[in-house]
Amino acid sequence: MNRLPTGAAGLDLVLGGGLPAGSLVIVAGPPGSGKTILAQQICFSNATNERRALYYTTWSEPHDKLIRHLEPFSFFDAHAVGERVQFLHLADLMSSDGGGLDAVAAEILRQSFETRPAVIVIDSSKALHDVIDPDALRRAIYDLASRVAHSEAVLILVGEYSAEETRSQPEFAVADGILQLENEAHGPVDRRWLRVLKLRGGETSTGQHSFHLTGNGFELFPRLESTVPRRVPTQTGRAGFGDERLDAAIGGGIPRGDSTLLVGPSGVGKTLLALTFIAAGLEQGERCLHVSFQETETQVREKAKAAGWDWSAVSDEQLVIKQIPPVELDLDQVGSLIRAELERGDVKRVVVDSLAELSFAGRDTERLPAYTWALGGFVRAAGGTSIFTNEIAALGQSGGLGGLSFIFNNVFFLRYLELQSELARGLSILKMRQSDHKKGLIRFTIDTEGIAFGDKVEDVSGMLGWSALSSGSREPTE
Repeated sequence: MNRLPTGAAGLDLVLGGGLPAGSLVIVAGPPGSGKTILAQQICFSNATNERRALYYTTWSEPHDKLIRHLEPFSFFDAHAVGERVQFLHLADLMSSDGGGLDAVAAEILRQSFETRPAVIVIDSSKALHDVIDPDALRRAIYDLASRVAHSEAVLILVGEYSAEETRSQPEFAVADGILQLENEAHGPVDRRWLRVLKLRGGETSTGQHSFHLTGNGFELFPRLESTVPRRVPTQTGRAGFGDERLDAAIGGGIPRGDSTLLVGPSGVGKTLLALTFIAAGLEQGERCLHVSFQETETQVREKAKAAGWDWSAVSDEQLVIKQIPPVELDLDQVGSLIRAELERGDVKRVVVDSLAELSFAGRDTERLPAYTWALGGFVRAAGGTSIFTNEIAALGQSGGLGGLSFIFNNVFFLRYLELQSELARGLSILKMRQSDHKKGLIRFTIDTEGIAFGDKVEDVSGMLGWSALSSGSREPTE
């Protein structure tokens, strides 16, 4: 089946390649949700001299105002207006004096067979309810869609339909596809999302998919969990940290393709250990991706330089550092960014720093475990190995670890130690699947030369109490 691209790559992915040729598709949603922009983007993206786009308006804003509002968008082409993209009025025909729906249908059919357009849009189709009986409307839309389908044009109805109306209005019963758009408030943040309620002739990605309206128009970010690759190649070998003692403690490194969680309190060294992982990959000529939600690229490079790694000579192609400010953060936007970098090819190591900020900024904590699992799955499918960091409290019981650890292949716990009144640091390997790893607590230090691991710490208790560990004859701190 031929598919008509929408001009939004993410939406095409959700639709299984685009809109089926010859189909009737309804774009539904409240005012201001982005329906008209999406419909116009589809028109400008597909209109050619051979196959035009026809945009019919009912009682919407005047055409000159409509076009003026399109000018800021990159998909808009002023030279196409009137030639490849035609804006036409239906209001006069819709009146009883003008012939009503019969006249409307006759006009659209005439244009569809005379000009053989690629796209025909009626905006707003809901206005048809004011001039025709519901049963007659259903028959008329079915007849119109059936005849237009022979020209392989996609007929798009745009309307301010509520979610309830998509289940009750007659046009939805005969539609081949239904795209529902919403603009919802999440506290002080507005979130736009799209759901494919129906699309005949193809497999679609289920659930809500977030989208933004930007200078590029309608940009959709497919829900990460719905697009995880089904087949993932098996990787061999290990990805080391470049520290002899740590790599020896974990069997030579992290198994390639694994997802690893570095968890611990603030300032203990999680980010530095993750940078150590990146540095080891760069030394082997591997392409690496570092995603941060707090630190800018400059700050990441400065932190690396302070630890002894000068990455000034490393190309932006080999080391990609992305900073996504944790303000109005969108989980699927982050996922799309990482997926795009993976699709550019041959990313071997990925660091996401950190899950705590991602969860807080995304305001979607219930979804975070499945989302993180999917993110690791994309990295694995692309041939990479991933490290995620997550912060927990330094003292006292913490729920930050238990809610996420089950989705990772490996979990490293970094924590503070109290050794005879001195504050030190240690690492415990809580789990490593299919690996023979050290079971004890490994001490490490941080100085101007970076992070360095030493011997196993003896005679220390308090691990299971989640407290500052103590040594010697003193009782463990509860």
